[in-house]
Amino acid sequence: MQFQFDSFASFIAMNGHGPYVWVSYAVALLVLVALVVLPLLRQRQLRRDFGRQMRQEEARRRAAENRQPQPEHATAS
Repeated sequence: MQFQFDSFASFIAMNGHGPYVWVSYAVALLVLVALVVLPLLRQRQLRRDFGRQMRQEEARRRAAENRQPQPEHATAS
């Protein structure tokens, strides 16, 4: 197997095309990482929001139950 370039430096330079090639790889890698990370962050935020909403609804329900007058039990004499 023969290596295409004389040295690692010429591999990085790629006959003058290196900056374009490596920037393209970096952008592609950045996009792929974003496609994985951003939905995970969004999911975490949605779970937090859902939990907060559930706690608020439970507090409202309990407050509404406490505000309703309790029926008085008639005692038989």
